[in-house]
Amino acid sequence: MAIIRWDPFRDMVTLREKMNRMFEDVFSGRSEDKELTAGTWAPAVDIFETENELVMTAEIPGIEEKDVEIKVEDNTLSIRGERKFEKETKEEHYHRIERSYGSFYRAFTLPSSVDPERIQAEQENGVLKISMPKRQEMKPRKVKILKPTTPDKPKK
Repeated sequence: MAIIRWDPFRDMVTLREKMNRMFEDVFSGRSEDKELTAGTWAPAVDIFETENELVMTAEIPGIEEKDVEIKVEDNTLSIRGERKFEKETKEEHYHRIERSYGSFYRAFTLPSSVDPERIQAEQENGVLKISMPKRQEMKPRKVKILKPTTPDKPKK
């Protein structure tokens, strides 16, 4: 019989990894043995800036326009919606359910450079695109450097 040296730190690391995995599964809704639950989820969002606007894209495949609400209030842009579980097949016939279903809510504070009156949204191929134009006075502009003028010398 071989003698194996006990390393308590290795056991602690293994325990920590198992606990992390357990919490990750529970809070992300990816538990292997879970039933279909209408848990909380949030669509992935990208935000980028161009010279004239701020643009946000959100992945919302399978969600119809009527199930999404976009609201601007008190300098906050909020997106609320719901992905409904289509019961074409009975739950007991599923082998795996990984997509998240249920309602979602995301909120973003708008910078002062955005003109909330001109915000527009469109949805195509499961991607929601929200265009937030910048205020005219906030757009960057080039300033030309002028040559200093020399004051006229007083005449004697």
